[in-house]
Amino acid sequence: MASTVSEKLAELGISLPEVAAPLAAYVPATRVGNQVWTSGQLPLVDATLPAAGKVGAEITEEQAYDLARTACLNALAAVDSVVGIDNVTRVVRVVGYVASAPGFTGQPQVVNGASELIGEIFGEDGAHVRSAVGVAVLPIDAPVEIELVVEAR
Repeated sequence: MASTVSEKLAELGISLPEVAAPLAAYVPATRVGNQVWTSGQLPLVDATLPAAGKVGAEITEEQAYDLARTACLNALAAVDSVVGIDNVTRVVRVVGYVASAPGFTGQPQVVNGASELIGEIFGEDGAHVRSAVGVAVLPIDAPVEIELVVEAR
């Protein structure tokens, strides 16, 4: 049984990616007291957006779920760069933005891609509050964007 977050990631066969370079004037994550807040993270893979468009139109709910997982991994990488992933004691909040086609109402299921990944990695310490917000458009036409707030030792 894994005793650290790094060991749990290895057990799950997950590696944290390199921290995604900011697209504008901000930092990927910052520590405030015992919390780390991330900027919104897109589902970039090797600095490339694997899919673009609105969920419910060009992007299926299932594709968006996977993209939310990827964006969450990018957010965890940003956290790792500030405090080290093994110093995270709990996940406090997840915010997911979903670029939604008119009439699409499955934002909660899309953001489950991030929430369920957090649960796999952190177990009970991953139980978090959350918002799943439908928006008209996201930077570089990304289908999803994820923000995290975590507590760290």
